[in-house]
Amino acid sequence: MPLIPDFIAPTRHTDPAEALAQVQRIYQQQIGHLRDAMHRFVAGETPGGHVRAFYPFVRIHTTTVARADTKLAYGFVEGPGRYETTLTRPDLFSDYYAEQFRLLRKSHNVELEVGTSAQPIPIHFSFAEHDHIEGTLTQERRMLMRDVFDLPDLAAMDDGIANGTWAPRQGEAQPLSLFTAPRVDYSLHRLRHYTGTAPEWFQNFVLFTNYQFYIDEFVRLGHAEMAKPDSEYVAFIEPGNVVTRRVGLPAAEADALGVAPPRLPQMPAYHLVREDRSGITMVNIGVGPANAKTITDHIAVLRPHAWMMLGHCAGLRNSQQLGDYVLAHAYVREDHVLDEELPLWVPIPALAEIQVALEQAVADVTQIAEADLKRIMRTGTVASTDNRNWELLPDNMPQRRFSQSRAVALDMESATIAANGFRFRVPYGTLLCVSDKPLHGEIKLPGMANHFYRERVDQHLRIGMRTIEILREGGIHRLHSRKLRSFAEVAFQ
Repeated sequence: MPLIPDFIAPTRHTDPAEALAQVQRIYQQQIGHLRDAMHRFVAGETPGGHVRAFYPFVRIHTTTVARADTKLAYGFVEGPGRYETTLTRPDLFSDYYAEQFRLLRKSHNVELEVGTSAQPIPIHFSFAEHDHIEGTLTQERRMLMRDVFDLPDLAAMDDGIANGTWAPRQGEAQPLSLFTAPRVDYSLHRLRHYTGTAPEWFQNFVLFTNYQFYIDEFVRLGHAEMAKPDSEYVAFIEPGNVVTRRVGLPAAEADALGVAPPRLPQMPAYHLVREDRSGITMVNIGVGPANAKTITDHIAVLRPHAWMMLGHCAGLRNSQQLGDYVLAHAYVREDHVLDEELPLWVPIPALAEIQVALEQAVADVTQIAEADLKRIMRTGTVASTDNRNWELLPDNMPQRRFSQSRAVALDMESATIAANGFRFRVPYGTLLCVSDKPLHGEIKLPGMANHFYRERVDQHLRIGMRTIEILREGGIHRLHSRKLRSFAEVAFQ
């Protein structure tokens, strides 16, 4: 007989705040049940049945196609029907959920139904941030745990909704969100592993880079901001959840738990935190499209307002100089890591708001008049490949394809990040810096590389950060473009 918490009957709400409070109540009850059972299991007690708890859900019913007029690209459903989604971590997503609930009420004037779903919470996703009690279990108890508690179910975590391949079964509700609660929890779990920081620290604007030099400069700038009493940022976070508070601010109790790791994680993240979470997260994804896909798969569940790639590239045109910038307005996808999820015939459009902000930021930081920007920045197609040594392939076939596509630059990550932004409805952009010209005999040499990094990394990073300032000042609602929405889109941003 399963051991489950007392049932909390579904409730209906017209107040989004009351709906969120009920979600929090259900989640805390269910998670508390799992955590208590797990603590007793670790202590040696074996439950008399299968221990199970469930995610909360939110649901709406509509009977009409009518809805409030809105300029937003989200916050509404397409027509009559029943729509719902499971929810997790209402502590982390409280502001996000509150806004989505408010928009549903505004758009459709319907009640928000909140209850306990039939989707089990895997025991792995119930642990608190610093709770590692399972590490003390013997091998025998670890095996027994699989019989006592629910484990992650990959069938509940696929990206069919985001990919546009999901189809409801008879009587099943339409989705309200791109991600189910287990899918969100899975990514939160992975973010800790890959980046070395807690999901709570991630900000709503994300910069990706493929070189440590950018991270070194971001760390320097982050600590400089913390030394300013009037900085708009309140904390700087490094891997291991090492927290530096802005001068004059008291430390939080959890700050003492941060410890620099003995070695950096696979894709270390750094966070320049604002109180409203509209600060800057920067991630060193390393080189290659696999990492680019992996990290964006997981950051997407946090529903950022934008992510952008800042990195180095090969210039493909003789007119380019080392240190020139490339603003991508199209992508050639030879990365191959998203071919199953997003077919190659799907175009990845440039987003005007991001493009304009990037171009303005280049002008602001370089102090070059707009009419002269073409001297240092070219707008064009960026090709991304999964073959780092494409130059060595016979018959120059890659070179021919790049020429036919009118590509002006080549890297290994930008198209992946843009394509996953398109796929997950996260606004995206790319600004690269030419670090070599392999087609024209200018390859990286140690002396050239060191000079290049000193000259360009600081400026390039400041351009990225200035872009975020421009986007923030322009209003986040303008970012979430209808270009990223499919025919029957989910309501949640």
